[in-house]
Amino acid sequence: MRTTVGIIGGGPAGLLLARLLHRAGIDCVVLESRDRAYVERRQRAGILEQGTVDVLRECGAGGRLDREGLPHQGIELRFEGRGHRVDFPSATGGKSVTVYAQTEIVKDLIALQLEEPGGPPLLFEAEALAIEKPDSAAPVIRFRHEGREQTLSCDYVAGCDGFHGIARRTIPADRVRAFEHAYPYSWLGVLADVAPSCEELIYARHQRGFALHSMRSPHVSRLYLQVPNGTDPDDWSHERIWDELSARFALDGDWTLERGPITATSVTPMRSFVREPMRHGRLFLAGDAAHIVPPTGAKGLNLAVTDVITLARALIQHQGTGSPELLDGYSRTCLRRVWQAERFSYFMTDTLHRRPDESPFEDRERIARLERIASSPTASAELAENYVGLPLS
Repeated sequence: MRTTVGIIGGGPAGLLLARLLHRAGIDCVVLESRDRAYVERRQRAGILEQGTVDVLRECGAGGRLDREGLPHQGIELRFEGRGHRVDFPSATGGKSVTVYAQTEIVKDLIALQLEEPGGPPLLFEAEALAIEKPDSAAPVIRFRHEGREQTLSCDYVAGCDGFHGIARRTIPADRVRAFEHAYPYSWLGVLADVAPSCEELIYARHQRGFALHSMRSPHVSRLYLQVPNGTDPDDWSHERIWDELSARFALDGDWTLERGPITATSVTPMRSFVREPMRHGRLFLAGDAAHIVPPTGAKGLNLAVTDVITLARALIQHQGTGSPELLDGYSRTCLRRVWQAERFSYFMTDTLHRRPDESPFEDRERIARLERIASSPTASAELAENYVGLPLS
């Protein structure tokens, strides 16, 4: 097989990149190691920045998003038995976020790619085995599909295959630097068939630990509890989960957490990771292949989207003018935004969680951070600007 851009990974990053390139007349092939059913049911992030919503609309994937997505104009911070709302539009010139699950984005992009005449090939159960000669003018992807090994020759390779994929591991260790931070706690996440008890997300800091109330739809709630690393979700009964959530969301006033059947539980370790640079020859990394953020700031999916927007612009410029300027600046451009997202995600995570060894001084200092946001329009605007997404530059 031969194409201009070989894309490894059929998640939202790889699929969106294929869509952007196709609309610009650049041919590509997407290789996804899993089958379609698996890809379309993977549960991941659900908060979309304004820029992510805009690009999905622009590329023709905004129809169901506009019908079923839940626009949110702010979030609520809860601490010391009080709630404080951060209003996004007033602080950001009208910007907001939208709750729409990554699973649904993937379904929309797959449907567009497979149903549109002349759409780029999307191969499921196509396992990438190796990327050969990535620093040459003619890289080759070896992959296994339908029981036999094949090759995809291309001009460029986009590694959108996540932290455990082959793209990240292809770059020689002596050519990269890795930056990593592990947090001393995890999230116990649950899906529940019950209408959300709030209209916007609630981030709660409590003496018993952090809690987050999110949602997937008007009828499905998504909730999280801070738990120790190594927690087994089977050790938490459904009643215990609801009791703990109720305690951490409690207000000095009348507010009730609605309960319902819990349909899924999982534990997610918290970590930050950045690998520099995000390019090796004609291999470009995007999304989790290059960086991971803790979910507190809702940045993971949105960073992947801005990576592929940046890469698509660079490839389109090169194809149209022959200029390598944007391609040469890809890693530098992406990393500026990546580190701002890492900074914001670290701030949100560190401020809202209780460390196992946290001293009384550290506890009061973190409460003071939240008090500052609640009392200062400037501090509140800083949080809002980062949450809805910094400008893509």
